Amino acid sequence: MGAFDLTGRKVLVTGGAQGLGEGMARALTAAGASVVIADVAKDLGEQTAASVGAGFVALDVTDDAGWETAIGQVISELGGLDVVVNNAGLEVTQLLVDTEPDDVRRLLEVNLIGTMLGIKHAFRAMRPGGPAGGGGAVINVSSVAATIAFPSIGAYSATKSGVDRLTRIAAAESGKLGYGVRVNCVYPGLIPTAMGQKLAVETAGLGLFGSPEEAVGAVVELTPSGRLGEVSDIADAVVFLASDASRFVNGAGLPVDGGMGM
Repeated sequence: MGAFDLTGRKVLVTGGAQGLGEGMARALTAAGASVVIADVAKDLGEQTAASVGAGFVALDVTDDAGWETAIGQVISELGGLDVVVNNAGLEVTQLLVDTEPDDVRRLLEVNLIGTMLGIKHAFRAMRPGGPAGGGGAVINVSSVAATIAFPSIGAYSATKSGVDRLTRIAAAESGKLGYGVRVNCVYPGLIPTAMGQKLAVETAGLGLFGSPEEAVGAVVELTPSGRLGEVSDIADAVVFLASDASRFVNGAGLPVDGGMGM
C-alpha cells in the first residue's frame, strides 16, 4: 500500500455537504477510504453523499448527544473509525464596532465547541477500549485567518485561532494518555467557495474594498503563489494528514494558503 493509499480507512467528515467538506470527502474516497459525511443539511448532504459514494449521517456539531449518536452510526456502518475531519464551520463578516454578540456566540458554538466535541468523541471512539479502539487521526480545519490580521473577521479569526490551540493541546493529551490518535490542523487560504465569495462581497459592502473583485485581488496580492486556493489544494492536504505519509506529524498546523500567512 502506498503512503497516500487510504484503502481500509474509515473516515467521518463534518460539514461535508458542500464546499471544502465535499471536496475533502471526494479526495478521501478517491484515495480508497470509506467515508461518511455529516451535516445539518440533510437533503443536500444525502445528495452529496450519493454523488461521492459516501454514507451520510445528520449531525449538528454543537450537540454533544448528537455526536455520540453519529459516531455510533458511523462505526456501525463502516465497521470502525480511523479518521475524523472536523470541517464544519461558519463565517460572519462584521466590523468590531458593529459586533453582534449573538453572531459571535454562534461562531463560538459551531467553530470552537463543535470542533472540541469532535475531538472529544473521536478520542472516546478511537482510544484503547473505545468502540473503534485502534487509534487514528483527527484533522481540524482552522484558517489562514488564524495567522493574519484581516479586517472584518475578528470573531471568525478568534475561533480559528482557538482551533489551532485545541489541536495542539489535543495532540499532547492523546500522547500523554496513550490514545494513539494524532491530531493536526490545516489553515486554508481564501477559497472561492460560497463562503469565500460571501466574504468578498461583504467586505466590499463594508467599504473596505471598492468591489468584491478588488477584495479578491487584495488577497491574491498578499499570496506569494499569486492565486486563490482551490478546494483540491485543501482536500489533498487532508488526505496527506490522514495517511501514513504523515505518520510522524502530530500537533501541527499545516498552512495551505499559498504563503499568505507566512
